[in-house]
Amino acid sequence: AADKTDPGAYNLPLYLAFADPMYNSGLILSPAMSKGFRFVIMDVSYTEGDRVIELNSPEELYDIAALLRDNQRFVVEAIYSRTTEEIVVSVSTTRLHNIAGKYTGKDDPVMLVRVQGAFPATGEVLAPFNIGHYVAGFMRGSHTGPLMPVRSNSSISYFDGPPVVSCQAFCVNKGIFTEPADAFDHPYWDYVRNRVSQKATDIRAQGFSGAAMLPYSELEYGGIVEKMKKLETKFKVRG
Repeated sequence: AADKTDPGAYNLPLYLAFADPMYNSGLILSPAMSKGFRFVIMDVSYTEGDRVIELNSPEELYDIAALLRDNQRFVVEAIYSRTTEEIVVSVSTTRLHNIAGKYTGKDDPVMLVRVQGAFPATGEVLAPFNIGHYVAGFMRGSHTGPLMPVRSNSSISYFDGPPVVSCQAFCVNKGIFTEPADAFDHPYWDYVRNRVSQKATDIRAQGFSGAAMLPYSELEYGGIVEKMKKLETKFKVRG
């Protein structure tokens, strides 16, 4: 589960864990994964219904990348194994401000991932989160910040962030779930959190300028949008 960000925050980790052998060695070591995976990608900017596309890796890898680079518009909704045809990943793709037409709270997306067997191993799914990649969110849902992997039930602090992701791992025995294990409660992730903290500090030093804040089309608080409308009326074209 993630907080202070939107569903697109999962795009890069899912691409790396399910389509890149640099992060998922099972793609070249496990015959069960050799056929690749089918990505179901949703256009979350479309409001008339669920507009989706299905693309296969590895054949359509570049097409998948072309869409997933835009975290605010195209979001992974689900991933299926092409070996077993079973669903492997399910992501909450609803974007609240697209539904309501104004700010109604950050999306706080959740994701379910199956692991082992014909699917990536637990460590292969977790590995991409060591990047601390930049995502939308932070203060007022209107800035850019690195996604920090945290222990479960960690609080939000600096600048209403940074954006965070937590992970609980379960085993299933005869249809019954075990107690959860906190996947990011390990000394390695302390090192990652320190590095992500520095990335957050660096981009926050840029304040409102450039990439530190989201473009106008993505700003979730209406005040600046209304301000821009008023300023538009004051512009003049020099003759």
